[in-house]
Amino acid sequence: MPLELVPIRCLTDNYAWLVHGNGQTALIDAPEAAPILAELAARGWSLDMIAITHHHADHIQAVPELVAASGARVTGNADDAARLPVLDHPVRPGDTLAICGEAASVIDVSGHTIGHIAFHLPQSAMVFTADSLMALGCGRLFEGDAAMMWASLSRLNALPGETLVCSGHDYCRGNGAFALSVDPDNAALRQRLDDTAAGRRPCAPATLADERATNPFLRVEALRASLGLEDAPDAAVFGKLRQMKDGF
Repeated sequence: MPLELVPIRCLTDNYAWLVHGNGQTALIDAPEAAPILAELAARGWSLDMIAITHHHADHIQAVPELVAASGARVTGNADDAARLPVLDHPVRPGDTLAICGEAASVIDVSGHTIGHIAFHLPQSAMVFTADSLMALGCGRLFEGDAAMMWASLSRLNALPGETLVCSGHDYCRGNGAFALSVDPDNAALRQRLDDTAAGRRPCAPATLADERATNPFLRVEALRASLGLEDAPDAAVFGKLRQMKDGF
């Protein structure tokens, strides 16, 4: 049976994700304690694990309160441990760990930050991407460069199309507006935006197949001509799109 997945809205636009199965509960990122604790209480679940994707405060600031309330063990990137809460179970890209009894692979998705990781649960067809691949977009390049982020997105894009992409923020309005500005003839994009606006589907999660069809940062091949970059490497086309989004 696939693990149960529960999105929790936190702060202004963050997502935290609860995963439950095999008698265990895990949390991916910890933006705000109160809504997470409320969801756990409402479901009668005890928190066993907190898995951290990267060091930004809006993804880790609730870890101490949640650990104090639950005794949950904390997992994160050993290579970025100096900027993370104390890790009980350090991991590195390429490692496999158990999340609620299911094997999960750790993927390097550096770019937004150096040391950003994603967690892929192939059996349940989920990937927790935080601020790397996001719904209809991707994270800003605060620490990495375009080539690094493109390599990270390419690793994620190699996963099966049915994989649910569980990202770290609801930026659908802004991301959707930018996507439409560079890809105005994309019928799948227009349908996705219409469905989200009408409440027929959430911003996230979305399948990787949906992101491939609608997310401009995964559509560099389709958009390169309109950007006048027919002969440019993929990473350069991506970099141009990211630069345009930064100024949008």
